[in-house]
Amino acid sequence: MMLRDELLRSIWHAFTALDVDKSGKVSKSQLKVLSHNLCTVMNIPHDPVALEEHFKDDDEGPVSNQGYMPYLNKFILDKVTDKFDRQDFNKMCWTLCSRKNMDPNKLIISNDDAFKIWCIFNFLSEDRYPLVIVTEEIEYFLRKLTEAMGGSWVEERFEDYKLQLNAKQESLNAWGLISLVGSGHFSKGMDCQTLSMAINEVYQELILDVLKQGYMMKKGHKRKNWTERWFMLKPNSISYYVGEDLAEQKGDIILDGNCIVEPLQDKEGKKCLFLIKSSQKSFEISASDKKKKQEWIQAIQTCVILLRQGRQAPHRDARQKRRELRLRQQAEQEELELRMRELQIANEAKQSELENMRKALEEAAANAAEEERRRLQTQTELQDRYRVDLEREKMVRQQMEEQVAQKSTELEQYLQRVRELEHMYGQLEDALEDERHARQDEEAVRKLQARLLDEEATKRAELEQIHLRQQRAISETEAEKQELEKERQAKESALQAAMKQLEQLEKERQGALQQYQTVMKTLEKATNNTKTWKHKVAEHEGLLRLIQPGSKGQVLITNWGPAAFSDAELTLREREWQRTKNQSNQAQQRAPVNPEPVNAED
Repeated sequence: MMLRDELLRSIWHAFTALDVDKSGKVSKSQLKVLSHNLCTVMNIPHDPVALEEHFKDDDEGPVSNQGYMPYLNKFILDKVTDKFDRQDFNKMCWTLCSRKNMDPNKLIISNDDAFKIWCIFNFLSEDRYPLVIVTEEIEYFLRKLTEAMGGSWVEERFEDYKLQLNAKQESLNAWGLISLVGSGHFSKGMDCQTLSMAINEVYQELILDVLKQGYMMKKGHKRKNWTERWFMLKPNSISYYVGEDLAEQKGDIILDGNCIVEPLQDKEGKKCLFLIKSSQKSFEISASDKKKKQEWIQAIQTCVILLRQGRQAPHRDARQKRRELRLRQQAEQEELELRMRELQIANEAKQSELENMRKALEEAAANAAEEERRRLQTQTELQDRYRVDLEREKMVRQQMEEQVAQKSTELEQYLQRVRELEHMYGQLEDALEDERHARQDEEAVRKLQARLLDEEATKRAELEQIHLRQQRAISETEAEKQELEKERQAKESALQAAMKQLEQLEKERQGALQQYQTVMKTLEKATNNTKTWKHKVAEHEGLLRLIQPGSKGQVLITNWGPAAFSDAELTLREREWQRTKNQSNQAQQRAPVNPEPVNAED
């Protein structure tokens, strides 16, 4: 099916070239010549009678493309096989259409280069007639052409060109693409030979399925010698020639899914070796450098993987994916346009509804305006009526205000009397509250007096008992009192003697204290003199130290200060005082006791 589609594109160009007046129809004689040439190029037996038999019922004149298609499918395309030279077929169709549509004088490329661009156009064009190429495929072809020339892709230049195409809403046909490349617009700075070589490289890749080509050394199978050959890699084979002009082919390496490509170690003076194992033979090949070796191994492995998976060449697979992507985008665009149309229809319906609503609103606004006018008229009448009523009400209100003022005065007087009564009532309540508190206090005092009287009676009874006990005790303690009085007098005498001794000791202590103060002043003065001399000696001599007086022993401290006597003197005085005290006690014990009478009220 793919072969038929590719053949139909070239045939369409030839049929269109025979349509001189562009009516879409071609004479039978021209179709006979075209059919004969097609059969000859594609190695199909030609039957001229079949053409007459097919169109015997159509004697009105030229035959259209749709009328020629059944014959083309039945007698030519259904019988075609892949055993013919595709390039001769394309050359024949190119010869028929190029004379009519191309002017070589306006191009910087040769006729052969224009033919190759025409073949590339047929490969990249869309699956619809008339054949055109879209901007994505134009960009793909120009990018490959620029890479083949060794130049850099200028995105801005192509974007400008794409904007021009989009502004015209046009796609390029085959002759437009040839004119675009032949004018040199995208190959500025490159000579014609470089452009021609780039076109040939892209043509070999896209049309002849040449995935990689170049010189390498191959080891012979019989002589085992190394010979330089031009290798050309296709999806299912590797052909090698004497030279790159392809004049003499030396052999083919048939590739299939079982082929193996593996690197080899350097040997026999050859480097960058790799081995290709096919179903028939094994081939040892030497590349010029490691980079070329890796590129060839990777390219051959890619072909083997594609053969195992039953897929097409990479560029054909990529073209199919781009077409499917465009079809999906086109379907999405159509769906989007359909939705946009639906939305537009819905929007128009909504606009119509809004217009009806607007008219209804305008009508309602007119009715509202009329109603407002009536309301204003009624309001004016009511305002006049209200004004008269308001004046009448104003007069009534003035009268009422006068009455209210009079009533307010009376009310103020009444309120003043009420406030006075409330004040009097408050004073009365306070007086009653004071009277109630006084009654409560009187009651409390009365209860307290009763309780005190009870306690006084109890105390009187107790005092009477105590008085009786005292009377009995007085008679009993009368003698004891006299004895105690004697003892008291003796103690008083001893106390007076002790007091005299104490006064004497105090006088002595005062004298000792004065002596101590005199000594302390003398000692302080001496200490100051000592410090002064010590400071002077330390200042002048530094190493000498004054001899200071030692401590005089422990000094007794009393409640009045330092003691005026030593421990021995204190001991003697204590013994003398104790002896005097004992004598006084003995004298008191020998004296008679005179008891004093006791007062009954105590």
